[in-house]
Amino acid sequence: MMVNDLKEIIFTQEQISERVSQLGAQINMDYAGKNPLLIGILKGCFVFFADLARHIDLKCEIRFILASSYGFSSITTGNVKVGTELDFEIAGRDVIIIEDILDSGITLSAMRKLLLRNEPQSLKICTLLDKPTRRQIPIDADYVGFECPDEFVVGYGLDYAEGYRNLPYIASLKPEIYS
Repeated sequence: MMVNDLKEIIFTQEQISERVSQLGAQINMDYAGKNPLLIGILKGCFVFFADLARHIDLKCEIRFILASSYGFSSITTGNVKVGTELDFEIAGRDVIIIEDILDSGITLSAMRKLLLRNEPQSLKICTLLDKPTRRQIPIDADYVGFECPDEFVVGYGLDYAEGYRNLPYIASLKPEIYS
């Protein structure tokens, strides 16, 4: 069972639900009267993105980009792999990048640069988890769900080797599982 691989629950399903609702409300206020383009960074954001989108009461467009700097490892490779180039227009649009975790900053920094080259009207970052102790590249999110302790976390879309994404909460993984 997956639960045997977990060290402890960091954020409960209830805490996550409440915070996602608050983030949605803040985005609604900040983008009132606008039509933002929400771009999810797959794969980890899919659960967070789906829940957040249901709390955004605005006409908005939803798109996804596949990107990763981890692969099947617990540490970043330092190289960002982007699954596809943009196949949609963002010039002049208000864009919000939706990410599961801001950790090293490598993936989000690369995605930010890619999107800025396409001249959006504005570009903001929304992340469920922020782990500033692991930052290798200086980048901050505009919307943050929780500051995350320096633990290897899984659940609510976050994975280790493509597993554990289906947990309804966020938990730390026992080191012997990913070492």
